[in-house]
Amino acid sequence: MSDLKIAVVIYEPITSDVSRVYRGLKTALEFKQAGDDVTVVFDGSGVETLAAITDPTHKMNPLAVALKDNIRGACGFCVASHGVSDAVALGGWDLLTDYKGEASVRNLVTEGYQIINF
Repeated sequence: MSDLKIAVVIYEPITSDVSRVYRGLKTALEFKQAGDDVTVVFDGSGVETLAAITDPTHKMNPLAVALKDNIRGACGFCVASHGVSDAVALGGWDLLTDYKGEASVRNLVTEGYQIINF
């Protein structure tokens, strides 16, 4: 394991820019395969992406499966406001509510993660 700590935060909805979502997930996988400490967070409209790729028939589902142990979860507030609670729950993903009901980017920084946004 290297000393690198990387947090990939995905804000992009899969319906907007599939290549950006793909690049974010592949970047996380690259760090994982190199033995780095990587975590993935879905925030904002990115929670729609997590809901979509949870479906086993989605073409990016294999990336979600490969990163399952690295996906920290999705912003709890965003999951509710974007109407994807059922899909996220079905996938067994954690809801991140550590900052007033929302995911905390600050916590990632205090844990020593470098943040890459997609």
